[in-house]
Amino acid sequence: MFELFTHRYQGFEPAMGVPVRITLSAPRWTLPYPLEHQVREAAPSRTYFGSPRPDFERAYRAQLDSFGVGFFGPRFQQIAVEGRDLRLVLLCFEDLAKPGEWCHRRMFAAWWREQTGAQVRELGPLRPEYEQGTLM
Repeated sequence: MFELFTHRYQGFEPAMGVPVRITLSAPRWTLPYPLEHQVREAAPSRTYFGSPRPDFERAYRAQLDSFGVGFFGPRFQQIAVEGRDLRLVLLCFEDLAKPGEWCHRRMFAAWWREQTGAQVRELGPLRPEYEQGTLM
């Protein structure tokens, strides 16, 4: 069974697992690792992308609910098999060590934990509010 983690594109290293894009667009710079896997259904929609955080989170969670664990679970398992590694690292752009930054990858992590009970750890540095669980 696969295990999920989150991180940002700029901090990922291949030894961490299989990189999985969960953003609408790929990074515009050359990555030092191949990015062969994507789960577009876990990327925020352009329709609410620039919304205030509460509205964004409500719309994003509704999007995740519309696909559900029954979609994401088999898709992640497929990526784990193709990538020959059970550790999948969901990637986006934000640096969560910076004040004021938030992102959908931690919202996905919270949603996944609520749905499955499985913890999704961030592999990069986090502000204390994230580490203490007061932010998603």
